[in-house]
Amino acid sequence: MFRLSNNLIGILNFITFLLSIPILGAGIWLSTKANTICEQFLQKPVIALGVFLMVVSLAGLIGACCRVSWLLWVYLLVMFVLIVLLFCVTIFAFVVTNKGAGEAVSGKGYKEYRLGDYSNWLQNRVNNTKNWNNIKSCLMDSKVCQSLANQTVNEGVQKFYNTSLTPIQSGCCKPPTSCQFTYVTPIQWTSTNTNASFTDPDCTTWNNNDLCYNCQSCKAGVLQNIKSDWKTVAIINIIFLVVLIIVYSIGCCAFRNNRRDNGYTGWKGHP
Repeated sequence: MFRLSNNLIGILNFITFLLSIPILGAGIWLSTKANTICEQFLQKPVIALGVFLMVVSLAGLIGACCRVSWLLWVYLLVMFVLIVLLFCVTIFAFVVTNKGAGEAVSGKGYKEYRLGDYSNWLQNRVNNTKNWNNIKSCLMDSKVCQSLANQTVNEGVQKFYNTSLTPIQSGCCKPPTSCQFTYVTPIQWTSTNTNASFTDPDCTTWNNNDLCYNCQSCKAGVLQNIKSDWKTVAIINIIFLVVLIIVYSIGCCAFRNNRRDNGYTGWKGHP
């Protein structure tokens, strides 16, 4: 009688195989339609994920349902490596996102962010010119600052100051409060400091054409976004790890069943 664990592994991998088809299709679609750097950046990981899921699920499906022990052994090996990698990535995500937080600004509804508050590893990523140019291109393509301007076009300065801005809007779309620029629109500000003696270098970096996309505060806003996203991903990873461990345990039972049903004696010929 066919074992329950083999059936479960077969069903789970059949579902995974079906999920890999739209993922792979999305990656191929992105490769033909990608116009921006952000879309081009996504296409290769999506295709790789789709192919990986398809190959691994096929190995598990055939290994469990057709009692092909060596395929099931490969499947379990890949699952074990995936569990170890996912565990390491989860720990790493918690460590590098442990530092950094926004600072409340007196009389304002938003927070401001300082690059030096975040981990050195994250700072090095955004301080790399090539990395930052790609990130900046994505931010500009998303029109995050233009959207802010459109949403608050008819609002006065006090209404804007009371607006709850996202970290990227706060860091990239306006100059830091310490610059004491005069508000015109959310993305248009004028300097009242005729001596141009600013203590914050972002004050001289800001201009009404490029906004604050080259500012340290913009990089800090991006890191705050990454920190929030990575913490969410880390929590999801923990749940996924538990599921993977359960599936791995069922797979081990199916592998043992294959050995018994096929008279499999192991790689060295021992019973």
